[in-house]
Amino acid sequence: MNPPPLPRRKNGFWPFLRSAGRGINIVRLVIINLIFFPLLLIFLLFLVAGTFGSRSSRILQSDSVLVLKPRGQLVEQYSADPLQRTLAGLSGDEQKQVQVRDLISAVDAAASDKRITRILLLPDELQGGGFAALREVGAALDHFRAAGKPVIVWAANLDQGQYYLAAHADRVLVDPQGGVMITGLANYRLFYKDLLDKLGVDVHLFRVGQFKSAAEPYILDHASPESKQADGYWMGGLWDSYLDETARLRKIDPAALRADIDNLPQNIASTQGNLAQLALNEHLIDGLATPDELISMMRKEGVPAGRGGQGFRQVDLPRYAAVASSGVELFKPGVTVVVAEGEIAGGKASPGSIGGESTAALIRDAREDRKTKALVLRVNSPGGEVYAAEQIRREVELTREAGIPVVVSMGDVAASGGYWISMNANRIFAEPNTITGSIGIFGMYYSVPNTLAKLGVQSDGIATGPMAGAFDITRPLDPKVGDVIQAIIDKGYRDFVGGVAKARGKDYASIDAIAQGRVWTGQQALDRGLVDQLGGFGDAVADAANLAHLQDGFPVRYEEAPMGGFTRFLMGLNQSASMQVLQSWGVRLPGWVAQIPAMAPELQLLRNAQAGKPNVYADCLCSPR
Repeated sequence: MNPPPLPRRKNGFWPFLRSAGRGINIVRLVIINLIFFPLLLIFLLFLVAGTFGSRSSRILQSDSVLVLKPRGQLVEQYSADPLQRTLAGLSGDEQKQVQVRDLISAVDAAASDKRITRILLLPDELQGGGFAALREVGAALDHFRAAGKPVIVWAANLDQGQYYLAAHADRVLVDPQGGVMITGLANYRLFYKDLLDKLGVDVHLFRVGQFKSAAEPYILDHASPESKQADGYWMGGLWDSYLDETARLRKIDPAALRADIDNLPQNIASTQGNLAQLALNEHLIDGLATPDELISMMRKEGVPAGRGGQGFRQVDLPRYAAVASSGVELFKPGVTVVVAEGEIAGGKASPGSIGGESTAALIRDAREDRKTKALVLRVNSPGGEVYAAEQIRREVELTREAGIPVVVSMGDVAASGGYWISMNANRIFAEPNTITGSIGIFGMYYSVPNTLAKLGVQSDGIATGPMAGAFDITRPLDPKVGDVIQAIIDKGYRDFVGGVAKARGKDYASIDAIAQGRVWTGQQALDRGLVDQLGGFGDAVADAANLAHLQDGFPVRYEEAPMGGFTRFLMGLNQSASMQVLQSWGVRLPGWVAQIPAMAPELQLLRNAQAGKPNVYADCLCSPR
């Protein structure tokens, strides 16, 4: 028997539309599910977090140790946007940045928290962070110790930045196989002139300031004598401050500490290469301990055992912050803080950098908020584009004219353009080891006719006048055009120096004598009248409140770019104590959500440079390593 014939496929327009519709529907369902199921997972996490919310107090028990293990860079403001950070946190990815304010607020809260008996600081993975920021965290540790609670540091190895923070502890312990490596400060840069010559790129530098050396890598193959002279002075001051403070904290002689550091190659022979033993001999540390010995020490000193009888009772920074954080009063007048961190560029900038438009808008928003009675501008910037810096400075000036006092708190670096945006504040605070000054200006212009010639390409044509096509990068720069650019740079320098002189109540000549692009430490800047007082962020906030006649208990708010409702929801979920419980049980989102870029400092100048026009900067590449 023959099988029945197969149905004949219908051809035509309407069957085609039905088939296309089914395909589109399948694609629609796939897309909806890709969006729906992650959102459902987040929603379920939220429900579970709420279920366990009443149990969140179990995160923090009495007789707990606050364990601080900062990972990555110590920053004033995260460079990743809030949504990226939140998704990374929900997926369990550890952030590679730690905000100074988060560390300090946790330590301050723990000082009066009866459930916290001590702090254990594990600084091995702390990368970078200038001395000014480390000094502020150290001051918080000193406040914790003043409350009668000990601070203990343990590390496998400590570099000089980590040790600068560790020196604030009651006890510093390192692993027997580790050590302490303190070498001093250096500021070596890469120089690109030979490379640019080989490529045929002509770099034209226009500057004012004998010591304005930020762009030297593009026109020289070595550091100039003036650059070395100026760098040696401020770096020497920075290093003297490091030695004096570290020696005071460790109760050793600064001269002996300097000698031990400089004579490391000879001294290490006395311990047959054992850095840990050498650090103990030189009184840099108080003892040697393995991780197991550290746990035993904690238990012997009365710290209860941890979960399941293992380790010791502890709470880490994220969990403690979730439990101890107190909300800011929404309607009470107080001090508003705007953070200006990173390179200054035109337009709008992402978090962790400064945009002329975006940072100016933050200051404007703070000024127009009725709750703002005083403004603190926290500056951690080497500078950048002049016009962008001027946009921000104008908003500072307008804020003062509106009757709102402005106080600047300088972080690790507030130099060149960083000083430009600071100069019109009512008061300027800096740490002794802040890097500031660098009052100078320069411009760069690039042309590539020789590069094209190497490729066998030539540029030719006509123009309607001597200035037409003057900034065509395929043509050599006319010396007369160079004179025009230099005149613009000269005017910018006069504006900078004149503005500082007016703001500081001095004459032009006296500021010009200490400007010239020269860098100073915070202490050196105070001696020369460029800042008003040495002190940290807390001192600046207190001074701003005093200028605004605020009573005790005033709130401190951060003015930041607004977030969408969904982002706020996720951040609240990520920062909740309940979510910390869930994550400790291994409940988290898949870990495919965060990426971090990086860039060499000398090349930051080129990131926002525009071809075919002079790029004018007030910038300072002045961060020692």
